[in-house]
Amino acid sequence: QVQLVESGGGLVQPGGSLRLSCAASGSRVTIPRMGWYRQVPGNQRELVATMTKDGTTNYLDSVKDRVSISRDNAKNTVYLQMNSLKPEDTAVYYCNAATWGIASLRDYWGQGTQVTVSS
Repeated sequence: QVQLVESGGGLVQPGGSLRLSCAASGSRVTIPRMGWYRQVPGNQRELVATMTKDGTTNYLDSVKDRVSISRDNAKNTVYLQMNSLKPEDTAVYYCNAATWGIASLRDYWGQGTQVTVSS
């Protein structure tokens, strides 16, 4: 089983930057897709950014100019660099790993890390 541990969340002022990290363990193979989702109370969890093992990325339109996802396969870690943060970026950010299941990719989730953007 894959376990994900996030770090790097916290309180930051508008316009500030934050770097989230997620370390994965327990995977027998290279994880096909890793990324970050976020969720606020009462809302659905939404994709922020993902990256495949081949380097293909997918970003949420509202953040694509301000965030950058990267991964280090040697360290089994994925990162999310966030710049020019806005109050609407406030959410719990979850690390996601999609690995092969029986018929499709299976999702694993971290415990979540709180990001609060406020002055």
